[in-house]
Amino acid sequence: MATIPVREFFSIGDVCDLTDLKPHVLRYWESQFRFLHPAKNRSGNRVYQRREVELIMLVKDLLYVDKYTIEGARARVEEYRKNGTLKTASRDALEASAVDSLESELQKVVAALDGTDLEDPAPEDEQGELGVGE
Repeated sequence: MATIPVREFFSIGDVCDLTDLKPHVLRYWESQFRFLHPAKNRSGNRVYQRREVELIMLVKDLLYVDKYTIEGARARVEEYRKNGTLKTASRDALEASAVDSLESELQKVVAALDGTDLEDPAPEDEQGELGVGE
């Protein structure tokens, strides 16, 4: 996920690209979180506002990182809203996601520069020992 571009409205495809979520996940979350209710354009396509994308990142962080249940995430968001910290929490989740994304990209660059592939195990020599030279 990259940082959110400077614009106010996003299609569901844009939101999927930004959040690394599938469209069916976003549609399901709309049914579970009343604050996620994107408007629809004349064609009937969902149009998300920037603040909704930030809230989606907060929900994603609560569910995938903090391991809340749907009900627990709903309660936590409501707690943030009551405390007046919802905007701060959603921005923090967005920033954390951006940092994770940048870290992952940097690891790929370092691996490419080192000539290693992050997804492949270390090469074996003829004796089957990992990374041990003769």
